[in-house]
Amino acid sequence: MREQVDAFLNHLAVERGFSGNTIMAYRNDLYSLADYLGGEPSVIGWSDVSADTLSGFVMQLQDRGYSNTTRARKTAAMKSFFTFLVSEGGVTRSPAQEIVSPKVGRSLPKTLTEEEVERLLEAPRQLRTPDALRDAAMLELLYATGMRVSELTGLDLADVSLTAGHVRCRGKGARERLIPLHEGAVAVIDHYARAGRPALLQPNSHEQALFLNRRGERLTRQGFWLILKQYAELVVTGIPVTPHTLRHSFATHLLQGGASLRQVQEFLGHASIASTQVYTHLSNEHIQLEYERAHPRGR
Repeated sequence: MREQVDAFLNHLAVERGFSGNTIMAYRNDLYSLADYLGGEPSVIGWSDVSADTLSGFVMQLQDRGYSNTTRARKTAAMKSFFTFLVSEGGVTRSPAQEIVSPKVGRSLPKTLTEEEVERLLEAPRQLRTPDALRDAAMLELLYATGMRVSELTGLDLADVSLTAGHVRCRGKGARERLIPLHEGAVAVIDHYARAGRPALLQPNSHEQALFLNRRGERLTRQGFWLILKQYAELVVTGIPVTPHTLRHSFATHLLQGGASLRQVQEFLGHASIASTQVYTHLSNEHIQLEYERAHPRGR
């Protein structure tokens, strides 16, 4: 039964341009479903699967202590897969449409204050080593653009134009977008490009990655996460800081500064503006706090 799952995953990669991480999540969810169905005597192929059978799978997930979020994700993967099977003629109808997904409350993303961001960006500038110059450039670029960490580590030299003041970013679904850079970010990146990167680059290397590790190779997402964690532990208290924390902070601070929701959507590379609207709640919280501080009866 995994052959049909693999065909679906290939469809997601080739025709819909899904990222490797998303496809891996689909694979894990659908393989676990296929393994469960393999233990059902009445199921020989996908056309034998009923809504009751799928309900049994979802109930098993609940019995094993899976969270609502995880069960909702697996249910969504299941529905997408059966929709694919119907379109390919593998089954005549989708039994997954009768499955009710668990309700998941959407939590607001954690953000840093502008002061906390400033301390974080200043942390690597206390040193003048090639690593520190690189770290300062990465943190500055991440907060200046709001890009995802996979987009950051995927940047090549040719993707950044310091003279024009923008960066070309390749997001989900292989969609490209140009994000402007403010002068401060340009200066920090330029300093790294001139003084930091050449020291990290190995002799006779033709590596095109913008950000390099100590071996002169492209820095990985995991490598960046460890670097960020190191600086965050020094200057930020109260919340765990992840690469996405800077992305959330970027979006929230832009909205608080007067940027339009549509413009922030374009910067973040969201396909739907609904994904961006969560940041309006954070911006409204900020407005409420400012009001209470300013109003005579609010203080």
